[in-house]
Amino acid sequence: MSLIYWDSMLFVYMLEAHPVYGPAVDSILDKMIRRGDILCTSVFSVGEVLGGPKRRGSQSEVDTIKQFFVSGNVKVLPFTLETADRFASIRAVVRVSPADAIHLASAAEAGADMFITNDEDLHDLSIPGIKFIADLEGKVI
Repeated sequence: MSLIYWDSMLFVYMLEAHPVYGPAVDSILDKMIRRGDILCTSVFSVGEVLGGPKRRGSQSEVDTIKQFFVSGNVKVLPFTLETADRFASIRAVVRVSPADAIHLASAAEAGADMFITNDEDLHDLSIPGIKFIADLEGKVI
């Protein structure tokens, strides 16, 4: 059993049934369920995922997404003072956006075994507290 952190876009791909990336994310989730892995993400991801439906004015989508994140199927990680300290350390050493640093800090603070992202800029990073960073195909780069 592993603790696996998903970047926000994986949730968007899955929840919006993205024609290219949606099936890959569904496959990742199926494998995780079979292995008994724990899916986690930051509370910040919830805000990012809600952005599209909020812009579209789709309250039903907002409600569905909120329900998904409180269902118990995803461990939603808080942004604590300890996470803020990791965020600052990451920003001081690695050239990533503040949003990416929040995700990386959240995963690191939780001790994630794997951080999965479709963001190629993150694939080559080595972040203390995260064992592996992988792409949608499961390649650890």
